[in-house]
Amino acid sequence: MPGHDPSDFPPPFEIEPYARSFDEIAIPAPRRKFRDRIWLHVLLFVLTAFTTTSMGGLHYVGFAADFSAPVAVPPLGTLLLNGVWYSGTILLILGAHELGHYFACRYYQVDASLPFFIPAWGVLTGTFGAFIRIREPIASKRMVFDIGIAGPIAGFLFAVPALFVGVAMSRIAVLPPDFGGLELGEPLLFRGVSWLVWGSIPEGVSLNLHPVGFAAWFGLLATALNLFPIGQLDGGHIAYAVLGPRSTFLTLGMVLVTIGLTLFASLSWAAWTVLLLVMLFMFGPRHPPTLDEDQPLDGTRRWLALFALIVFLLCFTLNPIQPTEILRGG
Repeated sequence: MPGHDPSDFPPPFEIEPYARSFDEIAIPAPRRKFRDRIWLHVLLFVLTAFTTTSMGGLHYVGFAADFSAPVAVPPLGTLLLNGVWYSGTILLILGAHELGHYFACRYYQVDASLPFFIPAWGVLTGTFGAFIRIREPIASKRMVFDIGIAGPIAGFLFAVPALFVGVAMSRIAVLPPDFGGLELGEPLLFRGVSWLVWGSIPEGVSLNLHPVGFAAWFGLLATALNLFPIGQLDGGHIAYAVLGPRSTFLTLGMVLVTIGLTLFASLSWAAWTVLLLVMLFMFGPRHPPTLDEDQPLDGTRRWLALFALIVFLLCFTLNPIQPTEILRGG
């Protein structure tokens, strides 16, 4: 998810004070600053690899138990191997997403950082995701659109095959009546892949998701969250490129939707809603303007925006995470 820091926005161009022709003003020499603290990016990546590998090993313990208790802890080598499977999958999807943004920025010579991975010890996923920083204004809606959509498409292209592999590595197991745990919401794409691999799952049993499948599920969720058409999220960039200033109304409307999801669908939306409200407070609801704000986007990119909407619908779920007791009404 690319983010902007207003304090890092220098003027995008340096213009000679006494230009000798119109062309010298219309096409000034750009000032670019590609500066990265490589050690910090590497350190965060290594820490995130450690936290996701550790969490992947714990997920495998639950997977090996087949919903039963007490849990027999597998050998350390097995835990490490399956932890690496999980970590590699989730880092691949998140990394592809952010590198999609990064290489789009490099293509347009927009000053952007390398990806920052965020380790999260003790959190279900082992990571809070990743992001890049865009350190200068973006000149045109075409550039905003291409940079915004590059990440979700790249991540999605890796998440889909990972989902097939992860679901195939999973297995069907009997769900005990007194089982207590977490139920993952199933996006449309997840349901479709599950049906293709396992067919219709009968009552009384459930899909015991392999850690690779969980990593792919999180990749779908991360894609959906980033495609929310709000502010400076990827979906907000796409909406602004298509709608121009009118995208501000869509941003405000979608924030109300997330509040409604928190109150009436699932409390698991609460953290996301708070994050969006903080983002709106810091940056405002209006997308940073481009020089061609009133110009319509070309037809090809409008079709790509429709594709992004379809990806969002395929990856979205009303109830991302629910305790099984709530689902049973207990």
